[in-house]
Amino acid sequence: MSFTVIILAAGKGSRMESSLSKPMHRIAGCEMIKWVIESAQNAGAEQIIPVIREDMQDLALFLSDYTVAIQEKANGTANAVKTALPYVKNFNLPIIVLYADTPFVTKEIINSLRLKINGGNDMCVLGFSADNPYGYGRLVQSSTGALMSIVEESEASETEKQIKNVNAGIIAFSGDSIKSILKKITPSNSKKEYFLTDVVSIGYNDNLNVDFILTDQKYVHGINNRDQLAAAELLAQKYLRKNAMLAGVTMIAPETVFLQKDTAFGKDVTIEPNVIFGKNVSLARNCHIKSFCYLEDCSIGEGNIIGPFARIRPNTITSKNVKIGNFVEVKKSNINQGTKINHLSYIGDAVIGENSNIGAGTITCNFDGYKKYTTKIGSGAFVGSNTSLIAPLRIGENAIIGAGSVITEDTPAESLSLSRAKQKTKIDWAKKFPKHQ
Repeated sequence: MSFTVIILAAGKGSRMESSLSKPMHRIAGCEMIKWVIESAQNAGAEQIIPVIREDMQDLALFLSDYTVAIQEKANGTANAVKTALPYVKNFNLPIIVLYADTPFVTKEIINSLRLKINGGNDMCVLGFSADNPYGYGRLVQSSTGALMSIVEESEASETEKQIKNVNAGIIAFSGDSIKSILKKITPSNSKKEYFLTDVVSIGYNDNLNVDFILTDQKYVHGINNRDQLAAAELLAQKYLRKNAMLAGVTMIAPETVFLQKDTAFGKDVTIEPNVIFGKNVSLARNCHIKSFCYLEDCSIGEGNIIGPFARIRPNTITSKNVKIGNFVEVKKSNINQGTKINHLSYIGDAVIGENSNIGAGTITCNFDGYKKYTTKIGSGAFVGSNTSLIAPLRIGENAIIGAGSVITEDTPAESLSLSRAKQKTKIDWAKKFPKHQ
């Protein structure tokens, strides 16, 4: 069976000290709210309704593909859920309330909550067991084990403070019960805020079937400030590295490798220490990424050797068995099978054929101050060291470019181009030059 998800994303996030809406802050290159949306989609959600504030233009733009509910007044989580209810298409399905700042909830957790509702519960709270429960709302049970209430730290008795099962915030409802329960919530403080946690005691007193399940605390890590964001990044990196290694990637020093949520690997990839991946990187099987490389928005072909100290920039595509060596930067280029760019080069806006050799210090001069131009190098070409290729330019197949050249005109296939000042040698001139002490 399917279900509906409401994602609460309207919190001000003032502790983030940022002009960016809190759910838009990224973990492993992915917006917090996107982590939650993807988990809900993977669990099979039929409808996803984010709740935001009217002044969150960046978030509204990001969520343009979704039906978004606007919470006009910041008066509590229960009011935020109530704001979303008019957009729910099917109240015969379970409704699960998630939080945009709790990004690590998994599809398995979501489906466990759904199954509790499908199994007859009117409400099911997600919690975790804390060795030190200080600061968390306690899950208070009746003598029969039913969940009676969620009691906050400030209101807990000494006995209740000993309870280690605490609230994670996420709650699942049956569609039949959610509207009636929300209507009964009254303001809980001087700010006239309506708290979602009050649904538990209301449901229990109304003889509804209220239950809870527990998960590991790492899956309900909440983020309210930059320190907690950094802690979440650490958790995400450990998770992504582990998954990559279990899928067949070798990491010599995994703690020094930084991945994105969308980094994709083939089998038998080897990654040396101190490698950073930006967004949208895919590596085919048998690639070897050497130390101190940075890759973003690129597709690396099978059997490539990259680095050390290489930078692969956006819109770069390499074919099989390409070698890109130390201190080489590649941007918006297609590099075909067997080509080697081994040292100290910049290749931008270029198309390079198969089995070409690009010598050390080669630069594609692709920008004239106004426009970018393309350099096309045919298969089997040999470009000598310290060469500047002034685009737009075409180097034919099996052509040779002499070292130290500045090439401004096309070179036909099987031809040699070079441009150097004629060498002059003055015999015995060095004898007259003062010797260094």
